Amino acid sequence: MNYIRLGSTGMKVSRICLGCMTYGDPQRGAHSWTLPEADSRPLIRQALDLGVNFFDTSNSYSDGSSEEILGRALRDFAPREETILATKCFFPVPLGAKVPNNGGLSRKAILQAVDASLKRLSTDYIDLYQIHRWDYATPIEETLEALHDLIKAGKVRYIGASSMFAWQFAKSRYIAQNRGWTPFATMQNHYNLLNREEEREMLPFCVDQAVGVLPWSPLARGRLTRDWDTPNARTQTDQVGKTLYSATEEADHAVASAVAAVAQRRGLPRAQVALAWLLSKPVVTAPIVGASKAAHLTDAVAALDVTLTGEEIAEMEAPYIPHRIVGFT
Repeated sequence: MNYIRLGSTGMKVSRICLGCMTYGDPQRGAHSWTLPEADSRPLIRQALDLGVNFFDTSNSYSDGSSEEILGRALRDFAPREETILATKCFFPVPLGAKVPNNGGLSRKAILQAVDASLKRLSTDYIDLYQIHRWDYATPIEETLEALHDLIKAGKVRYIGASSMFAWQFAKSRYIAQNRGWTPFATMQNHYNLLNREEEREMLPFCVDQAVGVLPWSPLARGRLTRDWDTPNARTQTDQVGKTLYSATEEADHAVASAVAAVAQRRGLPRAQVALAWLLSKPVVTAPIVGASKAAHLTDAVAALDVTLTGEEIAEMEAPYIPHRIVGFT
């Protein structure tokens, strides 16, 4: 395993982050394809054995059960000081519950959410606390001050953001710096060979500001790892995934075919090639990789040793066409 500083912070994280949306009670929340605790724990243990120290989840994944499963596993398998634990807030828990102050990024909502996450995660601090989306109903100043206070209280070590417009992220960092508050250290955004829109503004800004970049869905919900028309349980029921790529299916198919061609010539799994492409981008700190099988983890770690040629990178990038904004509003 390789380790890298998280943006401009002094904290080092593994180059592969284990995304834990895959782990959760299938009866809770909107993800019927998630793995229950008995099936999740061996994979979390395997990630630790492979040198992964960075784990990402959210309070909204499977209505909090993802945090519960991850928290118990890390408590049992590794010393707390050796792991980097990241979670998020914004969406209501349980999802869809229309209760005032449940969800969003008001001071009240954030303080409630962090205490609930700490309890579910079986820990007294969170290494990276991220806002899951932009809250149009709350002044960003209120959000940033509340997050800064969490750091001063010792409940959070660093803060980050997830998918939003580049101007929103820039505004957030500048306000925090001007007020003497802690700025966002990371951006968790939608970035893979099938969606490269972040290359326009967000990623250059992150380079300029030394922000850590943590791409979500690095394998495009598995579309880059298998034949295009091959279904699985997640693609059939993942309502969010259906909104991310359907409008550009023909061009996306061509990109996926290029990945397959490079992988075949190299004698490598497609997942390793697609992840190696992401890891070749200097702006990327650690892709957030989901794993429902042991091979998913071994492929992810093996991708660290795959060096693509300039010609291979160009071959996979050539079929890409512009995409509409997806993943946030």
